[in-house]
Amino acid sequence: MSLESVKAWRDLHAPDLRLIEAHGSTATVADAAATLGVEPGRIAKTIALRVGDRILLLVTRGDARLDNLKCKAAFGGRIRMLDADATLAATGHVVGGVCPFGLATPLPVYADVSLRAFDTVFPAAGSRNASLEIGPERLAEVTHAAWIDCCTLP
Repeated sequence: MSLESVKAWRDLHAPDLRLIEAHGSTATVADAAATLGVEPGRIAKTIALRVGDRILLLVTRGDARLDNLKCKAAFGGRIRMLDADATLAATGHVVGGVCPFGLATPLPVYADVSLRAFDTVFPAAGSRNASLEIGPERLAEVTHAAWIDCCTLP
């Protein structure tokens, strides 16, 4: 169902985006990079986070790591990653397919500035073998994401 919600969202909001349904897994950054033939940084991973009683999504490049001090400053509190069940309940997407598109419930979306290093990135598309190709600025535009700096690069 999750891939279907992403397809419906794409058809309504961004029909020009290329949907890639791969034969291999795109569930992890390493798998997605290998399956799509791109460097790991171009995989746009979406992380479901809790800050106090708020749930939000953070989209960052695949090889970036969360910086706890930057995140605390950006979000106004300590972050905690949601577990698989809470992520599914909040987003409608299974871990490995989480993305900021076709969400089960509206959630605030944030895009880490690390994504801007690339012309296009590849976020998941609601399943463990589907991705979209999108420019970082367009991703922020269509998801109403706010740009923040809360990651460190390798």
